[in-house]
Amino acid sequence: MSDLTPLQAVLNARAPSSADPAGPRRGCPLSDLRDRLRRAGLRPTRQRLSLGWLLFGRGDRHLTAEMLYDEAMRAKVPVSLATVYNTLHQFTEAGLLRQLALDGSKAYFDTNPSEHHHFFLEEEGAVIDMPECGISVDSLPEAPDGMEIAGVEVIVRLRRRATSGRA
Repeated sequence: MSDLTPLQAVLNARAPSSADPAGPRRGCPLSDLRDRLRRAGLRPTRQRLSLGWLLFGRGDRHLTAEMLYDEAMRAKVPVSLATVYNTLHQFTEAGLLRQLALDGSKAYFDTNPSEHHHFFLEEEGAVIDMPECGISVDSLPEAPDGMEIAGVEVIVRLRRRATSGRA
């Protein structure tokens, strides 16, 4: 019986080559991830594939470097926290992730890099996508000379209402 975790077994699988008589595999999540990294200009190294698998394998989500590092440790992916930070920043620069500055001490990374807005649940430290609701931001200031506004992010901070204790 193999002691490899499912993630390690997938990463150890032979990559399809263009010389394969059957051609490249279609619908293989790992093959799709390799292609995605290459299209973004990143070499699909084992560490990038491992972290990419953890990041993108569960749909759109928001997480910190520490959260991803904890997931990697549980999946027995041998990476350092510094590698996680470096990979997240490389993915962000390549347009695969979007970095959100929500809490002064932590950066959150969104696996959906499209423009959209967020709720930040202060007590839980959780981020959720805001439903598409046609938010408009009026009266933006003029950008300083030589600058242009690249985008506007709306982050609505939420906290639970204090209950009065009355029934």
